[in-house]
Amino acid sequence: MIKEYREYFKNNPNGYWFKAKLYGWGWTPVKWQGWAVVIAFIFLSILNFNRLDYSSHSASDTLINFLPQTFILVIILILICYKKGEKPRWQWGKERGSK
Repeated sequence: MIKEYREYFKNNPNGYWFKAKLYGWGWTPVKWQGWAVVIAFIFLSILNFNRLDYSSHSASDTLINFLPQTFILVIILILICYKKGEKPRWQWGKERGSK
């Protein structure tokens, strides 16, 4: 299975940062730029939570402020994936007839 993933990810003639997942729907990073975007997203989410937690008076204050800001970060991540990735589609393994 790992060999199948390696072959799929290496077959990237268009230079996509994100390729459609081999199983399911969505993307997976395949180039260093894609991994950098995912790491930046995680870093910004953690940084945002810590900033809000430090200035909030209760857990509900933190959550109420964290959710909308995280939603915006997720929308930005999805837009980057659409712009720099291949079109996502439902897939269950390699297409028949492909090597």
